[in-house]
Amino acid sequence: MSVQEKPPRKSGLAHFIAAAGYSAAGLARLARESAFRQEAGLIAALLLLFVVLGASLPETLGLLGLGLLLIAVEALNTALEVLVDHLSPGWSAWAKEAKDLGSLAVACTIGLVLIYAGVVLIW
Repeated sequence: MSVQEKPPRKSGLAHFIAAAGYSAAGLARLARESAFRQEAGLIAALLLLFVVLGASLPETLGLLGLGLLLIAVEALNTALEVLVDHLSPGWSAWAKEAKDLGSLAVACTIGLVLIYAGVVLIW
């Protein structure tokens, strides 16, 4: 098996375009996760509710920002799970703990989104 050489680093506009492509590929990978689709649906539903109930623009943008944070945390959790599954194909305590901690990070972020939505919509 031959070893592939690392491609040269890009700079300037080429770096920006390459980074956008990497992000798009990451989003495409994340879209295969049911948890991501459920979280995106939650954010979309809350955004619609904010608009229908007349939330202010700053309040709506706050929800959008928290939604992006939730997607970022879910992406990191998915990356962690991919790495753990590669390093430990079988069951192991450390792999379970790593995955549990990633799941906790996502749950905390969902809680933050729900608390924010509740405060804006109820108060």
